[in-house]
Amino acid sequence: MATTWNDQQTDAYFGMIAETVTIPGHNGDPIRAYYSRPIGDGPFPSLVLIPHMPGWDEWCWETARRFTQHGYRVLCPNIYERFGYGTPTEVSQRIWGQGGAPDETVMGDTDGSLNFLRTQPNANGKVGVIGMCSGGRHTFLAACTLEGIDAAVDCWGGGVIAPAEEATPVKPVAPIEYAEGLSCPLLGIFGNDDKHPSAEEVDQLEAVLKELGKDYTFYRYDGAGHGIWYYDKPLYRQEQAMDSWNKALQFLDEHLKQ
Repeated sequence: MATTWNDQQTDAYFGMIAETVTIPGHNGDPIRAYYSRPIGDGPFPSLVLIPHMPGWDEWCWETARRFTQHGYRVLCPNIYERFGYGTPTEVSQRIWGQGGAPDETVMGDTDGSLNFLRTQPNANGKVGVIGMCSGGRHTFLAACTLEGIDAAVDCWGGGVIAPAEEATPVKPVAPIEYAEGLSCPLLGIFGNDDKHPSAEEVDQLEAVLKELGKDYTFYRYDGAGHGIWYYDKPLYRQEQAMDSWNKALQFLDEHLKQ
């Protein structure tokens, strides 16, 4: 399937299945997940899409299907399952009120998602992780603390670098403290006008990864702030969004399809 946007051959077959499934998450807790995958013989690479703070929402599900259109089995777990049900906006309000989803349960749910994908028919054995906003922070944390991840994409993840005084029971350690454990190639996508993370924080993150000799590539966009892929919000930046989408697809293809 095509590596970049709109390069599909018009005589090719395209089909997919997308549905809600239940998987074992943290401590074996049953959680819902949105699972999209191509129809065909495969084998196909796999991708965990960690939801952003706006919630386990329609944007995440559409994004899962976009990656599936490019040949990926994608699982987007409901890391907010324990906050109850309702619209994404209603659930997000509860999450904010409790300080966010605990890192421990998010990592457990992500690990459960990785295990689920590895056992699926027609899987090629390669699994990546991607996330936006808080999901970008969780992606970095997963890439540093979980085993068996082949590639990771952090999209404007804020809070990777955070002072010790900002630690909370749900976020006890800044992910940067685990950077030594980064064991897969990392792609970062950031807007230079963002405040969370700020350009200075991205500089600090890059300095740490460079000092540790990690395999990373950052793309940083002028004229863009936070959430440049969010076409439903004023944050959207068409030119920067499409350029970074293609770079993410090329990166994942290189590390997960080869």
